[in-house]
Amino acid sequence: MSLLLTSRTLHSVTLATLYSKVTIPHSRIFRKFLAHVKEYPALGTIVRRLDFSHFNPTGAGQSARERAETLNLIPSTLLECLDLVPNLQEFLVQEHIDDDIDFRVLQKLLCGLPRLRALDLCACSSGSFQDAFTAAISDLSTLPDSISITRLSLHECTILLSSVFEVLLPRLTSLTHLDVAHTRITSSALRTISQTTKLSHLNLSKCAGLTSDGVLDFLTIHPAAQSLIYLNLAMDAKSNELFDAEDLRALIPILPSTLKSLNLKGSKMDSSHITLLCPLTQHLEELGLGRHLELFDLCRLIFPNNDLVESTHALHYLDISDLTPAELDLGSLFGASCRLLQLASSPLEVLELSPAVMKKLEKSASVKRAGWCLREAGRRGWLVREKGVVNEGKKDDGLREWKWGATYWGMRKIPVARAEVGGMYGHYMFKR
Repeated sequence: MSLLLTSRTLHSVTLATLYSKVTIPHSRIFRKFLAHVKEYPALGTIVRRLDFSHFNPTGAGQSARERAETLNLIPSTLLECLDLVPNLQEFLVQEHIDDDIDFRVLQKLLCGLPRLRALDLCACSSGSFQDAFTAAISDLSTLPDSISITRLSLHECTILLSSVFEVLLPRLTSLTHLDVAHTRITSSALRTISQTTKLSHLNLSKCAGLTSDGVLDFLTIHPAAQSLIYLNLAMDAKSNELFDAEDLRALIPILPSTLKSLNLKGSKMDSSHITLLCPLTQHLEELGLGRHLELFDLCRLIFPNNDLVESTHALHYLDISDLTPAELDLGSLFGASCRLLQLASSPLEVLELSPAVMKKLEKSASVKRAGWCLREAGRRGWLVREKGVVNEGKKDDGLREWKWGATYWGMRKIPVARAEVGGMYGHYMFKR
């Protein structure tokens, strides 16, 4: 802020820095921002990102009723704000303000901001949000044939009707990122994705309305799916199984060579799938495996020829959280004869484990002796290689172009804006 008074040149540069990417942590900051932009409308033209991913409704000590009474962040003020930022490119919100996103706000986002490219509505799932979204797309005459949004996240928007996707997806003609994890999207809605799109990131995890035939058909035939970099097809096997063994034998060979991240957690696997997956490990950096595999299968994935040959894979992360302690054979895993945790398995550096396995290992001295450590966040737990023993001390910070600012491995939510991961997005990306 002090740079604003230094010179005219620095004043201009500093304003762009302050206002191009605006983060709103609570409603009082929103009120101050809105008041300032109303007083100086030129500042609103600088804004490219409005980020509510860190928004905390309780942090300012106010209830929803008190916020409404003080006219801070409510639907009418949010709409007023959007009217003052005509060049907005990224609008990022989450569940804490879903009641503040009404019909008019959604219409503005879908139809009234021609430069908008990224829209994240993570975990918005209130009844009022559902009603607002349904109303916003009910009158097709008000929706343009082509909507400007290229990166859309409806991650955990569990309450949206399947009809929403059938109306919305065909109009996203330049879509590159689509996160519809744990929504009611159906296979028929998936087929409505515009033929002109070229998806790089697709998250279909925990979508109970999808069928294996529908997903296979989409990934095989649809032009949008031919250049995927990130593909999440994970399921919770306790409630829904998308792919059985035969489905996987059809799926794995048709996956594009562009993939860097693939998650098949929850699927029904056997040793035959390892042979199919081995060629993918030459370009995959993240891989989530399904159920019923054993330690021998993991070793064969990393050392496909035999256990005496140096590995040539690209994997940094393996999700093996579907495997039980018995299937992993923890005694053998940390034994001298198993090379999975040894330097020869590099660049492998993270194994995601089930809670049962984490509990078995939490007091084990074998973990540290092997050069690894245990880490936990939220519901998830990992076995992580100590950085000092990786490839003669060479460090990999985890940053990748396709991860859009994330450094940790195993993200379960697609980022739609290049930024450091934090707030509620960090929770859904790495803790759930």
